[in-house]
Amino acid sequence: MTVTLKVDDISMVFPSHEGGSVTALNHVDLDFHPEEFVVALGASGCGKTTLLNLLAGFLQPTSGRITLHGKSITGPGADRGVVFQKHALLPWLNVIENAAFGLKLQGVRERDRHAVARENLDLVGLSEFLTYPVYKLSGGMQQRVGLARALTSDPEILLMDEPLGALDAFTRENMQELILKVWRRTRKIVFFITHSVEEALFLATKLIVMSPRPGRVTHSYDLQFSRQFLEEGNARRIKSDPEFIKIREEILSIIHGEEIDELEARVP
Repeated sequence: MTVTLKVDDISMVFPSHEGGSVTALNHVDLDFHPEEFVVALGASGCGKTTLLNLLAGFLQPTSGRITLHGKSITGPGADRGVVFQKHALLPWLNVIENAAFGLKLQGVRERDRHAVARENLDLVGLSEFLTYPVYKLSGGMQQRVGLARALTSDPEILLMDEPLGALDAFTRENMQELILKVWRRTRKIVFFITHSVEEALFLATKLIVMSPRPGRVTHSYDLQFSRQFLEEGNARRIKSDPEFIKIREEILSIIHGEEIDELEARVP
């Protein structure tokens, strides 16, 4: 299978406040294939966000290499779109202006950038709110604007850093379903970070479990639950499926076991 994005033996070391160093990622290897939905799961401090920042080009690895179509990633680029945990919208702009902002920075004229933004806002169900100030929208609607903004630049890779973490349970489930429908329509590679095992299982075609610091990939699962939802449209049935529950409990055991091992290692 063709590898589009490759993480090759990446390690990331940060200087610590005490004068030493902290290893956030340790020899991570990961391949991304066309149309995959990859979800990273693990305890706080396992390096998930560091990995996403490396993929986005916001950071450069201490060692190893990340390539897109064989070319090294050396900085941010329009081929990678980012949806942040906090939507990072510009409050003085309305919905369509926020969604079109990336194209404005690229010098695309207003009529053309608004036409593209309008298509993506329609895709996320916001076609009736184009001229609304973003501060008047609910949290879920603001995250939809953030998703539309990332899509408007037509990136090949969509990077999502816990975008649903601050939402209430009902809105979060609705957004999970929306994200899968957008993924099916756009056929992009997605890299998604979450702390929710159930969310990870529901969304992922490939789920990776990362260890506590130093972060490394300890387990990987190829899953079909997201595609089953897109075929059947019944999220509740999928999340109550015995196989879904079995894998959920297995992953919870892995994560909790690793957290306990880390805690015991710190106790003198």
